[in-house]
Amino acid sequence: MPGIFTVSLDLELYWGVRDVRSIQDYEENLRGERQAIREMLALFDVHGVHATWATLGFVFFTDIAELRPQLPRDTPAYTKPQLSSYRYIDEHAWGGDDEYHFAPEMIDLIRGYPGQEIGTHTFSHYYCLEDGQTIDAFRADLRAAVDTAKAHGIDVGSLVFPRNQGNPAYLPVLQEFGIQCYRGNESAPFYRPKIHGQQNALVRGSRLLDAYFNVTGYNTHTLEECARSRPFNIPSSRFLRPYSPVFAWLDGLRLRRIKRAMHHAAVNQQLFHLWWHPHNFGAHVEQNQRFLARVLAYYAELRQRYGMQSLNMGEVSALLEGLHAG
Repeated sequence: MPGIFTVSLDLELYWGVRDVRSIQDYEENLRGERQAIREMLALFDVHGVHATWATLGFVFFTDIAELRPQLPRDTPAYTKPQLSSYRYIDEHAWGGDDEYHFAPEMIDLIRGYPGQEIGTHTFSHYYCLEDGQTIDAFRADLRAAVDTAKAHGIDVGSLVFPRNQGNPAYLPVLQEFGIQCYRGNESAPFYRPKIHGQQNALVRGSRLLDAYFNVTGYNTHTLEECARSRPFNIPSSRFLRPYSPVFAWLDGLRLRRIKRAMHHAAVNQQLFHLWWHPHNFGAHVEQNQRFLARVLAYYAELRQRYGMQSLNMGEVSALLEGLHAG
């Protein structure tokens, strides 16, 4: 089996940052997100890259009036109420910013490209480790996400936990709804699932350093590792950090860090999993797309030299099913 290049994107619009950033502070990213998605899809198409778009359930709707009747009765009662997207719905002054919250037309666009999978990012950007929420509220949220996708003709098979808050106790719920795989975290302590309050300066600084220098290794994985138990964990290898004018002079190191891990996966027949949020690319679209093009061009080189394949999470999961059954 050749090495595998996997890409996943967390498609969440403003819902994914609304508890940490105001619309005004993040508006450049939100305004440029649709352009970034179109350009990403064009690059994926040129290089034959398959990707999973872990899409928030709310994003499927056209506006708040269409969303409200579909909200589950059991919602998370976070100890910190500001974490709840359901509370935000009631408190937000709706009107004029629907494009930052809803994008059914972009989901349709993504589905029109070959190799692109629509996964789920839960219904409401549900935090599985925060105090106050329960497994029953998670089940209700996930049921709403799966039902919403199904109403659009999509059977969801892959999941990404918001803020990478994977909760092992909740994995059986994924299987209840036919979700075969999820994106796990890198193994280093500062990548392990954490609640909002644990994302301190030391954790963020360690991740930043690891983006440019090999602090934690290549974080590539064998298929045998991923196939050990259902639902299958298809772990992250690297977050594709967006362009930053402050750190632009280090972009050569950032690219080298990614390419060396990709090369390691290709040579050793392992899996390399790259991920990011489309809104990360909404600001500095040109610089971000140029960097992504260099990463994808290197994948094409590895495909030619070593037979590396690009598979989305659902396609990887199908391979893992065969190994697990064997």
